[in-house]
Amino acid sequence: MAENRPFRLLVVDDDPLTCTRLKAYFGGEGYAVAAVSNGSDMWRAIRSDAVDVVLLDVGLPGKDGLELARELRAHDAHLGIILVSGRGDDIDKIVGLESGADDYVTKPFNSRELLARVKIVLRGVRDRPARQERADCQIGNWMLDTAHRRLTGPQGRKENLTRGEFDLLSILLRYPGVVLSRERLMQGVSHRSWDPNDRTIDVLISRLRDKLEDDPKNPELILTVRGEGYLFAGDISPGGA
Repeated sequence: MAENRPFRLLVVDDDPLTCTRLKAYFGGEGYAVAAVSNGSDMWRAIRSDAVDVVLLDVGLPGKDGLELARELRAHDAHLGIILVSGRGDDIDKIVGLESGADDYVTKPFNSRELLARVKIVLRGVRDRPARQERADCQIGNWMLDTAHRRLTGPQGRKENLTRGEFDLLSILLRYPGVVLSRERLMQGVSHRSWDPNDRTIDVLISRLRDKLEDDPKNPELILTVRGEGYLFAGDISPGGA
């Protein structure tokens, strides 16, 4: 990215009022902003000019935002993607993050809050290449293949991890034996603050336990520390050790 050009945002939303509002606000903040109303126009815009962050509406006609987010992430591992939706259920947020998006914003949103989210995602985009250089490792009886987000266990059993599961597990493995709060885990997974009513982290922890633990109801690897958060208590060694 050229040092002297403004960050470029692409708004993908079929509501003209939302497009106009976001173009005016982010343009006033020094961003270069383009807006389109569907997936086909989105791809034309991306192929014709560099884009740093896509603000992608989930409820688009034709291909929805979740499907487009998956395609965008497959196309560019470093692109910032923020999903915008009228639904705020925990499962919707998890599905949104697992589609490859960096963040998930619920309508109606405050423009200043969205600006803060965009700035956080842009910082994450700059750091992403370093984060992706993770080495494979042995977790108890499991081998974690970081390139393919895959666990291989005894008797060749394989478990594929979603993006959300992989990012959460990576954070826990980075700090073995350390209690990590839901706030800290949420920041690592989605770059946003944790809401006490948001069960995203708890659902992802439950999914990881189903895949990793011999008895998910009595976990030995990922422990709950009541009132504080979660802790990884298993053995970790370099891959191939």
